[in-house]
Amino acid sequence: MLEYARWKYILIAAVLLVALLFALPNVFGSAPALQLAHRDHSPVTAAEAASITGYLRQQKVPFQKAYVDGSGRLMVQFANVSDQFRGSDIADAKYQRTYISALSFVPKAPAFFRALGLKPMPLGLDLRGGLDLLYQVDVNSAVAQMLQNYSQDSARALAAAKIPVRNITFAATGGSVLQNAIRIAFPPGADLAAAQQALITPLQGLSITQDSSPAGPELLAAMTPAEVKQREDYAIEQSVTILRNRVNQLGVSEPSVTRQGLDRIDVQLPGIQNAAEVKNLLGQIAQLEFRLQDETANAIQAAQSGNVPLGDKLYTNTAMGVPLLLKREVIATGDQLTNATVGQSQQGPAVDVVLNSKAGDNMLRTTRQNVGKHMAVVLIEKHQETSTVDGKKVTHEVTSERVINDATIQGVFGDRFEITGLSMGEARDLAILLRSGSLPTSIFLQNEQVIGPSLGQENIRMGIAALVIGMAGVLIFMAIYYKVFGLVADLVLIANVILLAALLSMMGASLSLPGIAGIILTVGIAVDANVLIYERIREEIRKGVTPQAAIRAGFEKAFSAIADSNITTLIAGLVLWVFGTGAIRGFAVVLTLGIATSMFTSLMGSRALVTLMYGRKRKVARLPI
Repeated sequence: MLEYARWKYILIAAVLLVALLFALPNVFGSAPALQLAHRDHSPVTAAEAASITGYLRQQKVPFQKAYVDGSGRLMVQFANVSDQFRGSDIADAKYQRTYISALSFVPKAPAFFRALGLKPMPLGLDLRGGLDLLYQVDVNSAVAQMLQNYSQDSARALAAAKIPVRNITFAATGGSVLQNAIRIAFPPGADLAAAQQALITPLQGLSITQDSSPAGPELLAAMTPAEVKQREDYAIEQSVTILRNRVNQLGVSEPSVTRQGLDRIDVQLPGIQNAAEVKNLLGQIAQLEFRLQDETANAIQAAQSGNVPLGDKLYTNTAMGVPLLLKREVIATGDQLTNATVGQSQQGPAVDVVLNSKAGDNMLRTTRQNVGKHMAVVLIEKHQETSTVDGKKVTHEVTSERVINDATIQGVFGDRFEITGLSMGEARDLAILLRSGSLPTSIFLQNEQVIGPSLGQENIRMGIAALVIGMAGVLIFMAIYYKVFGLVADLVLIANVILLAALLSMMGASLSLPGIAGIILTVGIAVDANVLIYERIREEIRKGVTPQAAIRAGFEKAFSAIADSNITTLIAGLVLWVFGTGAIRGFAVVLTLGIATSMFTSLMGSRALVTLMYGRKRKVARLPI
């Protein structure tokens, strides 16, 4: 008699039941929807939801249902895309100042599944449609920022060495139109040898040469072409990483963020059609600077006369409503933050900030020397504006600098403190941007393409048709060639597809057209495992072994061959999963998960069924295989 442990039967049954529960929402599909969220990120109340849906009914906009999801957003479900667009236009016309709207999709599964948190697997851009954003990275600005850091470090090092400096400016070298060097001018009679010695550490890696002018000696520190290229590549790679982090912070599932060409980044957001909030937060620079206030000068007089003291910078856009004079030396910047969370203080909403060790030491030294004085927080935002000049459209960068906080340093602090003076919505947005990382340079939206779901529906129809036809052919062949054992293999294949769909739904992994190809390939891999087992059973029967012993030997002796073939494919799938992007990664995810499910169903599920059918029989004359 054949025996199979009872706990294995229980395990297989439990896994299949859970998989069936997670896979069921995929049967119902999804429907177009309108998403409305408060601009200050507060949850939509039931009364507000009733008011909005009542207005849509009044305007005779047909919708199927509406509810507030777990994130506090109102989701209005429509029967078709045309009703969705009409509802969006009408809602925007009335509620645009209060709510942020987005066209999206919601599961059509009953509320029971939504209450349990069960969702269908998200579809990729090629199947669902969505938003395709193309950004251009300002690599020249990234080089300029690096030179700015070099100039500040040089000024500090020379001041510490007590070497006088006339000024530090940017310069171009080697006939380059770009400024890739800093020129340090000294008064007559300065000791250039001592200056070069003091600048070894702050200007490490730069090419330093001596020069002279009628006003005095000079040092020219230039970045090499290789360093400029390295800085540009870093700016693009860091921007890609930060854009991915920001999308993840916003909850957009499985985005594709990839570099294109020399200085562009392509962002694909499946299922999102006009997410204004996503676009707004993706491209924001949100750089922070912490500066001391110059309390020895009159900021109002400087604003009226236009005469700003040397070493100061005038800010007129302040949360306090009065101009401020801040010192040009920056104590810490936003890219030196390691964490930022929303909290509450006595002054209202606050962002709790944690700095890295270098910035924390600088902050500790500054606050220790300036207790009782004022320190301000400057928020810098950059965007592009297009205007018409002489009949031609001209795009230029606009930088907005606003002092969001100016407080008295009441005590000594280092790497931990809080930023106040913000509304709750501003605090949440700022925390998301700072936590996901500060962009190393400006990025500008070059192209925005809304991909409609019509092509995706055709892809889905053709992909499902290929899957059904392929599976039907395999199921029929197995049933004819292996008879009853072929029917067992058919049940195992169906269970394998259910398990794979459940895993994709649980992980929230996007299913793309290459993913459907991965499912079809997985079916073939699962069939291959069953064929190896059944052929081994046939071989044992031909040797004269009893049917039950042949079944046992077939599963045990075929295991090594199945494991070897699947492990090699698994290694390839994992490599593609880790290093691939976009469609390649989508295929790799499905392939890797499919290998795991096929191993489980072929080795455990198939053996459990066969043992259940023939294991308890005392005598089996022949096997229908």
